[in-house]
Amino acid sequence: MIKVILNGCNGRMGKVLTSLIGAMDDMKVVAGVDVNTQPVEGYPVFESLAECPVMADVLLDFSNPKTLSVLLLEAVKRNLPMVIATTGLATGELELIEKSSRKIPIFRSANMSLGINLLQNLVQSATKVLGDRYDVEIVEKHHKLKKDSPSGTALMLADSINEVRLQQLRLVHGREGRDCLRQPDELGMHSLRGGTIVGEHDVYFTGTDELIQLGHKAHSRQVFATGAIAAAKYLIGRKPGLYNMQDMINEASAVTTVYTFPHELLVTLDKFPRDMRAVAGLYGDFANADIFIDMISHSGHTSDQLSISFTVNSSDLKGTNTVLDRLRAKYPGVQTWVEENITKITVEGAGMEFQSGVAYRVFSCMAKAGIYIMAVTTSEIKISFITAASEVEKAVGIIRAEFGI
Repeated sequence: MIKVILNGCNGRMGKVLTSLIGAMDDMKVVAGVDVNTQPVEGYPVFESLAECPVMADVLLDFSNPKTLSVLLLEAVKRNLPMVIATTGLATGELELIEKSSRKIPIFRSANMSLGINLLQNLVQSATKVLGDRYDVEIVEKHHKLKKDSPSGTALMLADSINEVRLQQLRLVHGREGRDCLRQPDELGMHSLRGGTIVGEHDVYFTGTDELIQLGHKAHSRQVFATGAIAAAKYLIGRKPGLYNMQDMINEASAVTTVYTFPHELLVTLDKFPRDMRAVAGLYGDFANADIFIDMISHSGHTSDQLSISFTVNSSDLKGTNTVLDRLRAKYPGVQTWVEENITKITVEGAGMEFQSGVAYRVFSCMAKAGIYIMAVTTSEIKISFITAASEVEKAVGIIRAEFGI
């Protein structure tokens, strides 16, 4: 059971969190903190964290930037992990968060919605493709009681765009006057306030004769509360540091899929000449035989000989042996092996590119199960390895258990 102290418990988000957590079996609000000490059914409420004697596992903050510095000091004093969902933070407050995160784990995001953070990734992908050929504008809409403008989420999206651009865009907050001709280095930021709009964000990429729009609409505050609850769970057991929604998403998406390619052959050549013309000729012979090769590996570059391995489909066994026969005749010292009854297993996840230790987790759980890996290739989002066909079912089950897929 995760015990939570809820700062800002009598605010709009605090009430949503109280309701959601109250229906959970693995989490409980044990105390609340709020300048409005109106009693809440189920837990005591205190005016400040310093006055709260209740012990907890994590502090969840949906309150006001004015109280943050005192809150951080008390959280550090208690060694209490903290989720900060408060927006409108100034530079000094952000610096204090970073300093405090050296002593306790802190999770901070300008927006706790999973959808918004996915939008952040999509916006970055679009920016990489479209580059400086398209103008970029951001429009955000919120309820009439929101005090800060532009929203923290809009600024987060703008930062995401600039992170992947060679030439940084400068933020222009609205336009007014007679001389407002748009400049190429601008990123327009526009805010709308009114009614009870929970939160809407749209990013526009405008080019010649076309417009690309990426957006997100929150229909209730529950999406932010759900994200904050997930963040609180994520923090439990973490070492001191500053974490955000992208860290959580990347870890959860480090491995999302595992699939197999049966009927593979592992071809190995030893004592092959370390001559790139010979290597190119080797691959040319397989190409001329219309044999597709995969998972190529070279080793032994410090000597005058190479060890080369790669995979081919088992249906190409006859053609592979023919190519190898000609190769041995051409290079008498080369030794060759063809391993049958093997399968390629591939684990894949979009978050793998940003998550360290994925390969370690894959190979360590294989090692514990005594599953031998014959060959490996990797990319930013994939790890592929070869093992005996008889081990595949066991290996796939272990990977699914390890990564919860």
